[in-house]
Amino acid sequence: MFNVFIDGREGTTGLQIYDRLAKRGDCNILVLPEDKRKDVAARKECLNGADISFLCLPDAAAREAVSLIENKHSRVIDASTAHRTAEGWVYGLPELSDERREKIAKADRVANPGCHATGFITLVAPLVKAGIAGADYPFVAHSVTGYSGGGKKMIAEYENESRDKALDSPRQYSLALSHKHIPEMVKECALAHAPIFNPIVADFYCGMCVTVPLYKSLLLKKYGPDDIREFFAEYYASHNFLKVAKKEENPVYLAANELAGTNNLKIYVSGNDDMILLCSVFDNLGKGASGAAVQNMNIMLGLDETFSLV
Repeated sequence: MFNVFIDGREGTTGLQIYDRLAKRGDCNILVLPEDKRKDVAARKECLNGADISFLCLPDAAAREAVSLIENKHSRVIDASTAHRTAEGWVYGLPELSDERREKIAKADRVANPGCHATGFITLVAPLVKAGIAGADYPFVAHSVTGYSGGGKKMIAEYENESRDKALDSPRQYSLALSHKHIPEMVKECALAHAPIFNPIVADFYCGMCVTVPLYKSLLLKKYGPDDIREFFAEYYASHNFLKVAKKEENPVYLAANELAGTNNLKIYVSGNDDMILLCSVFDNLGKGASGAAVQNMNIMLGLDETFSLV
C-alpha cells in the first residue's frame, strides 16, 4: 500500500487525480480536513509521510511545498509550471525516449508536462532529434482547448446560465505570445528560439488539438506527409498511450474532444506536396494533466504504466 498525498486536491487536476486513485486498491490517500488544508505544519507532515505527493498548486505554493520536504524518501510529482525547466527535476513525458522513461522511474522529483506543451513536444521534439527539422525552424503552433483547462473559475464562467455572449465563440488568448508553457516547449524540443504559439479556448468541457503546420521546403530532410507519418508511427510504436493515425483515418473535420475521458494521444499527419499539417489530439485533463500524473506515478513505483488508466 502506497501513501499518497495530493496537495491542492480541491483544484481541477487534484480532484481528477483523487478520483483516479480512489478507485484503486493500492493507494492510501492522505487527506487533510478542510480547516487544515492550508495549514503549513499539517501539509508538511503529509508531504514527509507520503511515498509520493502530487502538487496541484500555483507555482509559488508548489515551490513552498518542496521546501517543506525533509524526508529523502518522499517523492514528488509537480503539476504546476514551477519546476518544468528546473535543474534536478525530470520532465515527465516518458514517450520522448526510453532514456526519459528510465529517468522518471528513478526520479524523486518529476515535473508533469503542461497540456499545450504535451501536444507541441510530441509533434516537434522527434523531428528535431532526428534532424528532420532544424532547431532554428520557425515553428508555429495553434492549440484549441476545452474550458476546463482554465480551472474552477473559468468552468464556473462557462457553465453560468447568464454568461457573457463572448463565451459562445472560440477565444484566442496569450496575445502577447508569452504563454507559460513556451519555456518547456523550447527546452524539451532543443529549439534555438521560441515558437509562435496561439492558444484558443472554446465552448466545450475537455479535449485539446494542437496543430503545427510545416513547409516541406524549410525542412532539413524534405519529408512529405507520408514520410513523416511513417516516421512517427515507428518512433511511437512501442508506447501504450500514443498512436499515429493511418492516412485513411484522417477525417474531414478533426474534433478536439475526440479522446476526452482517456489518457490517449493520437497524432494525425496530412497535407500536400508543399505543406504538412501535424495535429496532436488528446484530453487536456487526461494526458494533458491528471492522467499523465498518474502514469508518471505508476512508472515511479515500478507498476504497469497503464494501471487504472484508459
